[in-house]
Amino acid sequence: MSGCIFCAIAAGEADADVVAEGDSWVAFRDLDPAAPSHVLIVPRRHVTSVDDLGVDDVGMAGELMLACREVATRERLKDGYRVLTNVGSDGGQAVHHLHIHVLGGRPMEWPPG
Repeated sequence: MSGCIFCAIAAGEADADVVAEGDSWVAFRDLDPAAPSHVLIVPRRHVTSVDDLGVDDVGMAGELMLACREVATRERLKDGYRVLTNVGSDGGQAVHHLHIHVLGGRPMEWPPG
């Protein structure tokens, strides 16, 4: 999608501190971290949010979940971590490209806010 910063990062056209990548996804450090370890995982193909996933996206969605585990292992988050995604403006979504946050390195509070 033209003008989407996460599409540009996924295509290697914009700078990011890439942590890991797979055929259908890329993981990079959040520019405004909310935890000592805060990595975003995005699909290489533009998908706006979870609301836009379809039956044909089950494989890609599963790969994103496995990517969360890979990132947590690389980040040495052995004591635990949080995985979350925001959907829409009320859900706190700031960039309208599906992205999964992997946060760790400190105890997580509940409710998250």
